[in-house]
Amino acid sequence: MKNVYLIILLVFTVACEDKIQKENSNDLIFVASEGNYGNSNGSISVFKNNKKIQTLDAIGDVVQSLTVHENKLFVVINNSHLIKIFTITSSGLNLPGIDINTHNSGPRELVVHNDKAYFTNHYTQDIKILNLETYYIEGNIKVEGLPESIASDGDHLWVAINMNSDYSSASSVVKINTEYNQIIKTFEVGKGPQQLLINENLIWISRTHYSQDFTETFFGTSSINKITDKVMIMEYGTGTVCGGDLMKFEGLVHRTFDGGIAPLKLDLGIKRLGRIGNFRKEQLYSANAFEGKVYMGITSDYTAPDTVFVHDSSGDITETFIVDAAPGDFAIWRQ
Repeated sequence: MKNVYLIILLVFTVACEDKIQKENSNDLIFVASEGNYGNSNGSISVFKNNKKIQTLDAIGDVVQSLTVHENKLFVVINNSHLIKIFTITSSGLNLPGIDINTHNSGPRELVVHNDKAYFTNHYTQDIKILNLETYYIEGNIKVEGLPESIASDGDHLWVAINMNSDYSSASSVVKINTEYNQIIKTFEVGKGPQQLLINENLIWISRTHYSQDFTETFFGTSSINKITDKVMIMEYGTGTVCGGDLMKFEGLVHRTFDGGIAPLKLDLGIKRLGRIGNFRKEQLYSANAFEGKVYMGITSDYTAPDTVFVHDSSGDITETFIVDAAPGDFAIWRQ
């Protein structure tokens, strides 16, 4: 009788694994390689079933960030002052795509909210509004300082102001009402707010800031409770090299930490024993997580080729992707 149960369990397990494999067989993973400032050698690599199926070479100067919305990939190219929009199919990106000139704005990050795209800009110190039917920039929302990360909770936009206009560290996150395109509240969250992640009623904020002579780098995490407006701030001291990426993995919020990623406690402490990844901290350039896998972009000298290591929930490396210089952002598309 035990053998019968074992056979049934085996068949069920194989069926489940086969179902998961089929469900993920059409997933596309996009890796943005920033390239080198001033060289216009930024690129996008497209992976399917752990194989590279497409590369878009030399698409601009500093590929800053990627956003997938429905069947579109939005590519923000900072020093070329462009938003490139590509249609996604199961075989990759349709070319040539659409170019949106942002008029020397220095775009950084983009989110789609209520059928419009909003993207942050350093040089013009604003959030620009892109109409997704006409692809026309129809307005902007001015901010004080240089905005970085932007996130939507479905009702409002949240924007991290990373630096002041003199490039000193800023310390605020603003909440924006898009009906009137106005900032309705400003939260002081500590120096250098960079990446945002919204998880239930909390806004998580990773922070990076520098000493006055730029010889030391400090990092921390903050949070905002959307219900109570309570702000929590935690400083970790020195140690980070690149900015802190935030992601949700295995049901917990994680951040980049000490050459890998580690889960965060509600009091903003780092669960060091839960760290995944064991790279030199100066080589870990970026990280994100999708569908039970963690993607870590590694660079040693900011020249191609660079490598993305894919980890499972146990911390084991399951795949290795070869990409171009400075892999800085990731996105996933599911058909």
